[in-house]
Amino acid sequence: MESESLPFLAEAAVAAPSAMTTCPRSTLRRAPQRGSTERERIYGLIDRLKTAHVAFVEDGEPRCIPLTVWRSGDAVFLHVLNGGRISRRLSAGAMLCLSFAETTAWVMSKSAYHHSANYESAVLFGTAEQVHDADEFDSAFAAIINQLEPGRWDQVRPPNNKERKATALFRIPLQEGSFKARSGGPNEEPEDLALPVWHGTLPAR
Repeated sequence: MESESLPFLAEAAVAAPSAMTTCPRSTLRRAPQRGSTERERIYGLIDRLKTAHVAFVEDGEPRCIPLTVWRSGDAVFLHVLNGGRISRRLSAGAMLCLSFAETTAWVMSKSAYHHSANYESAVLFGTAEQVHDADEFDSAFAAIINQLEPGRWDQVRPPNNKERKATALFRIPLQEGSFKARSGGPNEEPEDLALPVWHGTLPAR
């Protein structure tokens, strides 16, 4: 499935000239032909979903938390409670793994083994930088609100001082990661093709 960008995201959706970088932790090993490091594909998925599973290590144990994440330019932003556990961890410069995924269809095969799913996914790595500048703070929140409804930021009340103090906004530069997708129908074994079983794809709901 092709990535879809909303018209009012046109300015933010301009891809950077370079592809995302990879290293051993972010290099695709299984079915690498389905992968890509093109920013356009990664950015399209982020812009559409705006939800990431954010993973990090705390006290030697894994943590993975779903958070609203949005993109502006070549960075994604997220906000949490200022002074809270996640805020403290992000402020400490912990390495983060952000995962985005959308299942578009279930792939139904004539064999149990070859059932699968069509999907788009992206896995990104980086560290968070807290935003303290008031203008960037407002600009980042204006981006997400205007992505949800064009021009809405100019209609609503801006954050007051109490709300600003309660909110920790973080910027994560988009530098390392990859995109992966599957599309199409089932892969069948030749000896299974004569089986009287329907096969094809079902829309994911």
